[in-house]
Amino acid sequence: MSSRRNFIQLASLGLATAAMQVPLAGIAASAALKKPNLSLGIAGYTFSKIEMAAAITMMKRLDVSNLSLKDVYLPLSSSDEKIRSVVSEFQQNGINIYTVGVIYMKSKEAVDQAFDYAKKVGVNMIVGVPTYDLLDYAETKVKLLNIRLAIHNHGPEDELYPGPQQVYDRIKDRDPRMGLCLDIGHATRAGVDPARAVKAYKDRLFDLHIKDVTANTRDAKTIEIGRGVIDFEGFMKALRQVNYKGVCSFEFEKDMQDPLPGLAESMGFFKGTMALI
Repeated sequence: MSSRRNFIQLASLGLATAAMQVPLAGIAASAALKKPNLSLGIAGYTFSKIEMAAAITMMKRLDVSNLSLKDVYLPLSSSDEKIRSVVSEFQQNGINIYTVGVIYMKSKEAVDQAFDYAKKVGVNMIVGVPTYDLLDYAETKVKLLNIRLAIHNHGPEDELYPGPQQVYDRIKDRDPRMGLCLDIGHATRAGVDPARAVKAYKDRLFDLHIKDVTANTRDAKTIEIGRGVIDFEGFMKALRQVNYKGVCSFEFEKDMQDPLPGLAESMGFFKGTMALI
């Protein structure tokens, strides 16, 4: 396992270096890697400190077209005209906004705003964090608008949803359009194995935030994928086993001023692992 992991890591470093010049797709093809069978994307929080035009350029260089839109580029209070303009800018650059979030919901007004926002952006899913007392109300909005709600786990510091089980236990008997956005880094910090979580909560697994962490402890830090403790071979085997059809969105937080090198290395490792398992 160690030598195999080292091989993939070295390969991903090569991809990361080359990605500074050309898209990863061309590198992968020239390396004769098998085409990945999981949809890849970017979680918008990755670009919190990056201008929108630069973020679009980075996505093109990484050859990834799915984006979970964070409100850094499009505040929840945006006018209809502003929403149309931003959505159009991404679309014209070949980028698919497949969901919005993470959106925090601490009042009924916040729930209304989130669902109205998602409807105007034109997505059928929100990655959100409603408080417990708002779950009933959020469920009525899910049913009314046919927009799915994927609740995000935020690690051991989070009083509401530290791990995926705390999400699942509160939505398992609710409308099937209420589910989980599994953040595998935060889950690992909370002592949860991502592969086991995928299998345990497969019927409500709507979205994934992909990252690696330095340890399976509360104070672990995010790091390039392949350099941390998460078993990505086991994780991807679990995704294949449950026939996961959602997006794997990379969320890189180690260097948010310049995320491209870390994203390139992480995606290279992820693609290399998929090609070998």
